[in-house]
Amino acid sequence: MSKEEILGVFEDLSLEIYKTALNKGFWDGERSDAELIALMHSELSEALEASRHGNPADDKIPEFSGIEAELADVIIRILDASFQREWDIAGAIIAKIRYNKTRSYKHGKKF
Repeated sequence: MSKEEILGVFEDLSLEIYKTALNKGFWDGERSDAELIALMHSELSEALEASRHGNPADDKIPEFSGIEAELADVIIRILDASFQREWDIAGAIIAKIRYNKTRSYKHGKKF
């Protein structure tokens, strides 16, 4: 898949996610960047809790585990915010992947 195709997929997903959030009232009023990041973080915390409880099936989409569903929510939150804020998350992901390929083993750390 080309960079342009990847960016197109992210843009399409971001728009769909944003429209749903907008229609469900999640953009009524202004949200700070800090609030958006906290919401993303809360989804990661829910994934951690699913792990701590043995990663059972999700209660809303039971064909997926709790971790899968909560990590999906993280990405949904990120794409929603990125559309609303016009952040080029897809471009940044591609750039970071390329950059990370140039880094040393474990990025030079001993852990």
